Order: sequence, then structure tokens, then C-alpha cells
Amino acid sequence: RQADGRKVLRSSIREFLCSEAMFHLGIPTTRAGTCVTSDSKVVRDIFYDGNPKNERCTVVLRIASTFIRFGSFEIFKPTDEHTGRKGPSVNRNDIRIQMLDYVIGTFYPEIQEAYSDNSIQRNAAFFKEITKRTARLVAEWQCVGFCHGVLNTDNMSIVGLTIDYGPFGFMDRYDPEHICNGSDNTGRYAYNKQPEICKWNLGKLAEALVPELPLEISELILEEEYDAEFEKHYLQKMRKKLGLIQLELEEDNKLVSELLETMHLTGGDFTNIFYLLSSFLVDSDPSRLEDFLEKLATQCASLEELKVAFKPQMDPRQLSMMLMLAQSNPQLFALIGTKANINKELERIEQFSKLQQLTAADLLGRNKRHWKEWLEKYRVRLQKEIENVSNADVWNTDHVKVMNSNNPKYILRNYIAQNAIEAAENGDFSEVRNVLKLLENPFQETESFREVKEEAEEEGTAAAAAACAEVTRSRLPYCSKPPLWASELCVT
Repeated sequence: RQADGRKVLRSSIREFLCSEAMFHLGIPTTRAGTCVTSDSKVVRDIFYDGNPKNERCTVVLRIASTFIRFGSFEIFKPTDEHTGRKGPSVNRNDIRIQMLDYVIGTFYPEIQEAYSDNSIQRNAAFFKEITKRTARLVAEWQCVGFCHGVLNTDNMSIVGLTIDYGPFGFMDRYDPEHICNGSDNTGRYAYNKQPEICKWNLGKLAEALVPELPLEISELILEEEYDAEFEKHYLQKMRKKLGLIQLELEEDNKLVSELLETMHLTGGDFTNIFYLLSSFLVDSDPSRLEDFLEKLATQCASLEELKVAFKPQMDPRQLSMMLMLAQSNPQLFALIGTKANINKELERIEQFSKLQQLTAADLLGRNKRHWKEWLEKYRVRLQKEIENVSNADVWNTDHVKVMNSNNPKYILRNYIAQNAIEAAENGDFSEVRNVLKLLENPFQETESFREVKEEAEEEGTAAAAAACAEVTRSRLPYCSKPPLWASELCVT
């Protein structure tokens, strides 16, 4: 970006709101102190499509105990035998030892104290702790549907915080392969790849800690600790999200997997489905079940949304040429395209073709069948909980309370951030403040959007308020499933 080193209002508001949202969701993160906007302008090509525009420069004050990252230790890496690349501070082991001593002594004092006479054991204990913190952090992300977008080693905090809010997004429709970064063409940082890529980054940190921590020690720690810690924390959190507070059963893992599969099949809204489940009643009254299925159905993707999601992205002639090339010249094809991308496009075409034959009534019936099957399994599991308590009413109160404190009603959906940004770019910052107020109380009922907005309009400039008023009146509450236009929003 011409190396001007400047951040713009759009990305600054997104970072400000999301880091605060994550904090109030209880997820380790850097914080946002202030967001200060200038009248200076810089040129940015938002969609990388050759249509740049002037944007206002902005500064975000970020707050954290430290901004040292995994990548901070890679500046000492020796020359790579394959690429010839090396760290800018190669052979300065004195600085690296000083930095490692600083990190452990300052941010892990209990480890420093416990192993003060053995640096290898101390460094191993430190690596074990950051491995566990990272595993728990990514488990928390997965449980709220958060996608980071750029999980390279320089965006991994040495104290286990969510750091660097560049391209990011919370999932709306559940899609395990959801990519929130518009420039991530291969899906390296897709939602379902986050646990794997964070483990890979820990492996790179392990390499960067040699010889202070021999690789055979760190690699063993990584293999023994990371997956086990991730799976344990993820399942504990999912049990809370489902209100399973009494028992921990082996079958719970399968129940969660089947829930996510049902969400995927029906295009369920990740946040709202979980939020809705707290009102599911264990009794098997058919009329109540039908009412609940109707509510669930409203949180599933409509036919229109699915058609947008599975709309083919390649020109048919281009796809035909790529397929011919894959057969006639595999080596050349490997240089200009990936097999995975072509397969995805073929799947998209197949899905889109099936959707053309489907009616809204067919889709509704299919979705209800899927949810009815899963709810029966959930009901059986909840009954096992009740069998182990002396007072079912007390259990139900606690069960709902735990669910409501682990399933947010409000998250920073992409279109909500975009609404706030567009208002701010027109000089009206009341929408940013309003969204922030919602995100500070993600688990509970908050003042309605319109009431807060009207108060803010009285404070703001009349011109900016008038510009936003028409949009505001027609807007859905921010706890609703997003409007159709949101599914085509590209800004991340």
C-alpha cells in the first residue's frame, strides 16, 4: 500500500469494535482504548479491483500486557537451506536469550520461579504453557464462530491473546469451510483450519527457540499437549453452550458433531441457533415441538441465501478450459490453478443446479426433518441430566442460566460493522457507540437499537442523522439473522 504506514477509518472501527467484543465475550484479547480520526486522506483499493478511493486516516490505541509474538523470535532464524532466506538478526543469540528471559520472567513469573536453576526445564514449561493457552484460545474462537483471517506467526501472541484484527469475521450461516479473508484464495485460514494452523505456528515457534529449547523436547510437548487441550476445552465449552451441566459423557462429542452437521445441512445461523436452544423444553409435547421447529426454521438459510452462497464463481468457458488443461497438461495446470479450487467450483455448480429444482416448501420440510432428528437425540441426553438431579426445576433454572451466559445474543456480524463504518464515514459516530454498547452486553437483553439510535441522533449532527435515518428505520434488530444483502458483503 505504497508503504505509507497509515491505517484508515474503516479498518480502525472494525478493530476497535471487535477487540472490545471479544473481551466482553470472555475471550483473551488485546483491548481498544481510543479511536482517533484525522482529516488526512490516503488512497486505498478496498476490493483490489482497480477502483481505489480516498479514505480518512485513523489511529487505534491498542492495549495489551505485551505485543511480542511468535514471529518476534523468528528474526533470529538461520539461513533456510531451500529458500536462502534468513532472519534479520541471525546470529544474535544474545538478544534472543535476553528476550526469552524477559518474556518468561515478566509474563510467566511462576515458571521462572519454579525452574530458576534449570533453563531447559524452564523453557520447556514455558512452551507447554503457551501451547495450552493457544489451544484454549482457538477453542474459544471456534465456539463463537470467530474467524481470524490471517493466522501467521506474527499474528500469534506470546501470552495467548487474540491479536491483530485485520481481515476477520464471525460466521453467520454455519459453514466449516468459511473463509473470512477475501484474499485467502486457498482457504489456508478457513474456520475449520484454525486449530491446525495454530498448532503449525507453535511448531515454528519451537524451531525458533532452538538451542535454548531442543526441538525433540518441544515437538514432544506439542504432540502430547495441543490436541488434547484443544479437544478438552472445546468440549467443555460446547457442553456449557448446550446446557449439559450435570454429566460429562463420551457421547457428548458425537452430539456436538451431529448438531454442527445439522446446522451445515440446513444453513443454520451459528449464533442464533445456539441462543435459541436454551428455550427448548425436554417434554415431548408434539405441539410444543412443532412450535420450536418453526422457530429453528426461521434461523436456517432461505432458498435465496443458498443460491447466493452456491452461485458458481467461474465463467463456464474458463472452467471448461481449466478442466481440459488439467487432463492435457497437469504440470502447467498445477502452476496456474489448484485442484481443490476446481473441485469446489464443480460442487458449487452441482448444489446450485439442485437448488433450482427446490421450492421453499420443500426446503422448509427438509430442514424441519433434520432438526427433528437431532432434537430427539438432544432430548434423550437432557433426560439423562434430569435423572441425576433431585430437583428438576432447580436444574432447569441452572441449565438455562449456563446456556444464556455462554451463547451470545449479539456478536459483531460483518454487516453490523459495515453499517457503523458507513455512518462514521458520513460523520455520524453514534452508530459506532450504539454497536459498542450492544457488544459490551453480548449475553443479555439490551435496549432496542432504535431507542439508542434516536438518543444518539439528538446529540449528532442533523445532516448525518438525516442521511442515516431511512436506513435505520428499515433495519432489522442486530440480534436477527442477517438480511440477504449481507451475504454478498465483501469487506472484511
